[in-house]
Amino acid sequence: MQSTRTLSDKIFLLLKGLGMGAANKVPGVSGGIVAFVAGFYEEFIYSLKKINGKSLKLLINGRFNSFYRYINGRFLVLLFSGMIISYFSVSKILDYFFAHFELYVWSVFFGMIIGSIYYINKDFKNWNIKTIIGLLVGITIGISISFLDPAMENDNLWFVFFCGIISVSGMTLPGFSGSFILILLGNYVLLLVDSVNALYDTMFDIFSGNFDFIENPVRIRMLKVISVFTLGSIVGLVSFSHLISYVLKHFKNITLSVIMGFIIGSLGVVWPWKKTIYKTLEDGSFLLDSANEKVIENYERYMPEFSTESFIAMAYIVFGILIVLALELYGQKTRKINV
Repeated sequence: MQSTRTLSDKIFLLLKGLGMGAANKVPGVSGGIVAFVAGFYEEFIYSLKKINGKSLKLLINGRFNSFYRYINGRFLVLLFSGMIISYFSVSKILDYFFAHFELYVWSVFFGMIIGSIYYINKDFKNWNIKTIIGLLVGITIGISISFLDPAMENDNLWFVFFCGIISVSGMTLPGFSGSFILILLGNYVLLLVDSVNALYDTMFDIFSGNFDFIENPVRIRMLKVISVFTLGSIVGLVSFSHLISYVLKHFKNITLSVIMGFIIGSLGVVWPWKKTIYKTLEDGSFLLDSANEKVIENYERYMPEFSTESFIAMAYIVFGILIVLALELYGQKTRKINV
């Protein structure tokens, strides 16, 4: 019975990784919210914190089993495996639904964030002047970010490395969308679409025995970009995890209130009823990025009209809330079983 339960835990942890990976790719949605609501956020942060000098010493000395146990390896491997699989599967499905049912997808995510706010707030009993200020600061930052204009695409490798560090903020700070930050930095398409597709095509070519891509300078450049971006993401994950671990330990209530503020502020980014505004040139034509995609300038938000489409979207908002409540019930059930 125990082995079955362990296998079930592994499967669900892999699915949670899939959820985090998919959420991380959606502008305005934070993978950290998935970790928070699913009940493994603190374990995730503290496991990443274990990647430190002591763990590197174990690795260098060849004590691989000790290293694996020290960093909570099974947890991290399953979680990141889910995220990686997501980038080549679930995120592709999300791309399709965004292209054909954009309003309804945003509605589901909007509902999930509302549910997340309820989830965090229901057990938070430490409201005082400091935590209220923290909440307001988080809301202000979240809303302010949603109204910033994106920069131009930049494939300079040092800047790509910086983007990697910043992009993982959504995994360690619930409500702080790393993918939306990449849009503001101008590199969302370059780093989460073009380079990922280049890596996918390269892996397919290698398994097919086709190595012609070596002579393709554009492909090689994209592979360099995704390698540097990945390295920056690893550095950012470890750095942020140490910082978040410290503030959770010493300022837990204030940190949670700021995180709640981030999540509330992110509602402005994922507001379902919005029109995408693209950057234009002086001649009125659209500005295109390296993939010949129109460059997003920002979003024009509007109130929903009384229409069938809007009522369906509202139903999807409710569905998003129910998803979070279902995750919460599952988390409660799991904790009872473990006890």
